[in-house]
Amino acid sequence: MNDDAFNMSMRKFLKSVGVTSQQKIEEAVRAAEKAGQLPDQLTVTVELRMPELGLHHTVDGQITVESP
Repeated sequence: MNDDAFNMSMRKFLKSVGVTSQQKIEEAVRAAEKAGQLPDQLTVTVELRMPELGLHHTVDGQITVESP
């Protein structure tokens, strides 16, 4: 395995995931706000899968929309 190539490729992928995920969340929040259906807390689940390696990892979290 070429560690440099692997690390660069992984960083590029993770950057893409972070940027596109933030954009999609912001779009959904704005649409819900416009529809008058935006709760103060949002539950978020992200699933990471690598079928070739048998990896399935889930990350759950909360996003606060309004100040407490």
